[in-house]
Amino acid sequence: MHFDIIGDITDIEPIAMGRSIRDIARLRKQYGPGRWRKLKDMALVCLANGRIRRAELHWYETHGIGKQEIKRKRYVG
Repeated sequence: MHFDIIGDITDIEPIAMGRSIRDIARLRKQYGPGRWRKLKDMALVCLANGRIRRAELHWYETHGIGKQEIKRKRYVG
């Protein structure tokens, strides 16, 4: 389901860095080299049907390339 992030992203936590990321080879091949990190956070999202929910989001990030592949993992509350 498609969603848009509204408001601020809060409670950012690293999940994995460098070699501990399962998809590190694919990320480097697809987006380029860098110090990749997998992060998670909580944010308000607006769903395709217009409903607003608080959700846990996961994404990959590196300096110079930015956030890639943002995924909604679960709804909170």
